[in-house]
Amino acid sequence: MSNADPLAHARALLERVPLIDGHNDLPWVVRCDPEARGDVVAARLDENRQGRDTDIPRLKAGGVAGQFWAAFIPTDIPHPARATFEQIDLIRRMEAAYPESFLPARRPGDLARAKREGRIASFIAVEGGVGLENSLDLLRSFYDLGARYMTLCHNETIDWVDSTTDAPRHGGLSDFGVRVVREMNRLGMMVDCSHTSHDAMRKVLDVTRAPVLFTHCNAFALCDHPRNVPDDVLDRIPANGGIVMATFVPDFVSQASRDWMRPMKDEWGKTRRGVDWHAAMQARREQLGPWPRASIPELCDHIEYMANRAGLRHIGIGSDFFGGPPVVGLEDVSRFPHLVAELVRRGWSDEALEGLLSGNFLRVFRKVEAVGRLLRRTEKPDVGRLA
Repeated sequence: MSNADPLAHARALLERVPLIDGHNDLPWVVRCDPEARGDVVAARLDENRQGRDTDIPRLKAGGVAGQFWAAFIPTDIPHPARATFEQIDLIRRMEAAYPESFLPARRPGDLARAKREGRIASFIAVEGGVGLENSLDLLRSFYDLGARYMTLCHNETIDWVDSTTDAPRHGGLSDFGVRVVREMNRLGMMVDCSHTSHDAMRKVLDVTRAPVLFTHCNAFALCDHPRNVPDDVLDRIPANGGIVMATFVPDFVSQASRDWMRPMKDEWGKTRRGVDWHAAMQARREQLGPWPRASIPELCDHIEYMANRAGLRHIGIGSDFFGGPPVVGLEDVSRFPHLVAELVRRGWSDEALEGLLSGNFLRVFRKVEAVGRLLRRTEKPDVGRLA
């Protein structure tokens, strides 16, 4: 097909090539919705509603063939194990409530099946190892319920892994954290290093027996938010076989956005507690003008940088849509074709785009499963708790 109309080219490509998005926080949005309060039927995900960025009509309009839903919980939530199980259950209830739209997906091959059937492959992820409550036994329960990757932590350091947006306590990863990673390898469960400290990323790469994920991160060299991946880690991804998935959070995309936001953020890049957000934003606008939200071209700069550093086989897309302020032009999940169109304009081949959209991720997924099958032949389940 001619690239004379990049958006038309992108839409045609998405018709035949499945797009898998590595991270979306809709389950938490449903839990916190003041009307739905966790009731997926009351949330009416089959309707295009204002005020949210993800629903079934917009997923289909955006060409999304597979979606990893995050069973996210805040680090300080009471009873984190219970909350994680509740969020996994919420995702499974989403699948059950809309079977004509969602295919419960637990294996790499489910993506192609969903594409053939005109449905969306619904994958489950756990975001935040705090939900283990320091017990390796719960890890297997998460996996048995369908979770296929776990993000080791969120915005806070926990008892066995350092967060990149909090003070470190473990030199990256403790001995128990190493056991978590290695048991995930044995299970065939993907390890997600998003949110971990840069030292934790390095330590995971030292000890893992399988490829790892960075499901919603960008390049630290282009935007110095600590949530992004430094060059030395990007350089190690090809040897590991893993993947880094570009994310849409403005402060992780645009250095100008990050700098504009600094007074509202703490030293680690998190929103300061007790800040009057409205007043702070107004004061910043009066001082510097409008917030310079990130753009699609800036996001594509990250994709190209990471592709050049780690290789075309080691990049993907992990939007992190969560109902927050978006990159300009990527206001909701229907806008994925516009991201692809920008890469078409930049001369990306269909082969490279197919890898970005899903091929690279599926390779990692299959390899992690294969490593797990081999390890389970010789290793018993690791059991125990961190006191």
